[in-house]
Amino acid sequence: MLRITQVNGPGAVPTLRLEGKLCGPWVEELLRVCAPPAAGPLRLDLTSVTYVDGAGVDLLRALLRRGVTVGACSGFVAQLLHLENG
Repeated sequence: MLRITQVNGPGAVPTLRLEGKLCGPWVEELLRVCAPPAAGPLRLDLTSVTYVDGAGVDLLRALLRRGVTVGACSGFVAQLLHLENG
């Protein structure tokens, strides 16, 4: 299960906090939530993500290429995404 909550980010950057496992049908749900064109930047808080499957990693990488930023994540997720700082 994955919980997606919209929160106020630093500097009023819209932030989505993800909690749980990013796998299966939840990958499609995150894609749906992130699909509408945003008026500005979007940030993901992945601190509470405990598991990401291959499709989830692919989606997160695609979102990063689109300009979505990761505000925070666990070392596990940082390693999956090859991020310098988690």
